[in-house]
Amino acid sequence: MQRDPLTPAGTLHRLTINSEVLAGNLVGAPTRRQLDVYIPYGHDGRNLPLLVDVVGFTAGGPIHTNWKNFGENVPERLDRLIATGAMPPVVVAFPDCFTRLGGNQYVNSVAMGRWDDFLRDEVVPLVEAQFSCGGTGRRGLFGKSSGGYGAMVHALLHPQFWSAAAVHSGDMGFDLVYRHEFVPVLRALAKEPDVGRWVDSFWNGRKFKDSDVHILMMMAQAASFDPDPSAPYGVRMPVTLDTCELIPERWERWLAWDPLTLVETHGPGLKALKALYIDCGDVDQYNLVYGARRMHKRLTALGVQHVYEEFPDDHTAVDYRMDVSLPLLVKALG
Repeated sequence: MQRDPLTPAGTLHRLTINSEVLAGNLVGAPTRRQLDVYIPYGHDGRNLPLLVDVVGFTAGGPIHTNWKNFGENVPERLDRLIATGAMPPVVVAFPDCFTRLGGNQYVNSVAMGRWDDFLRDEVVPLVEAQFSCGGTGRRGLFGKSSGGYGAMVHALLHPQFWSAAAVHSGDMGFDLVYRHEFVPVLRALAKEPDVGRWVDSFWNGRKFKDSDVHILMMMAQAASFDPDPSAPYGVRMPVTLDTCELIPERWERWLAWDPLTLVETHGPGLKALKALYIDCGDVDQYNLVYGARRMHKRLTALGVQHVYEEFPDDHTAVDYRMDVSLPLLVKALG
């Protein structure tokens, strides 16, 4: 809901992408995807910078354009920030990247699909061509949680494509974030050892438990970071199924995708960014603040300019942090 009903509202365009790069994914993610695009009031998009919203696990981009009770959705937030002069006008794309495993890490995977390519080769070119916005040096992305992970990894891997990134409570420090989550997965698989049947049962049930969503999340991570093309949904766990001991070669495949690993080889490339913003709640219940601190410490040592902030909150309902990050990105891309 708008805070001020007199605030001029931008226009939301709903597009469809028939993806080629997602064809053949093993998790059954549809190749026909919804893409919402926000154009600010009084503009047609021409010559404006472009931001892409990569959302967290269990969601797709259009969730941020839906009506929201007791607060603003993202277009309403953008309307307010632009109308008050806190932020220059900007085009924002909201791609649907949801999957049958509950979400996405925005990397290429033979199981999950080529989501990195989807963003850079299909979403951005379509929006830039249709609205004459963005372009080299004038595009960025932002996200929270798994979306924060996606923003961080894309910034590390593609600093010549993206020129700004905001990482809200992103997955970093896999040893703290994921290792304790394997035990509930094994308990679930003890009752139903076949991952395919477990996932199908999740979807066929009348309702799901929050704990089951966490199990699905770990399956999505496995299919993203170390997929097995011969396994149902491409899922194989990096631990022994009886004793929950890490399998070194499997766990190394996971750690290779940890931003704290990637920064060692790709960190210097971040110096090409016009803006990098990282924040996290100081009591984040998923232990993400420790990975954020490690990243801040490493970037500082590497001489990478960035803004790092901690705030007194946890992982839940922290969209208000966009009031800080989005103006920073857009001004840098201006």
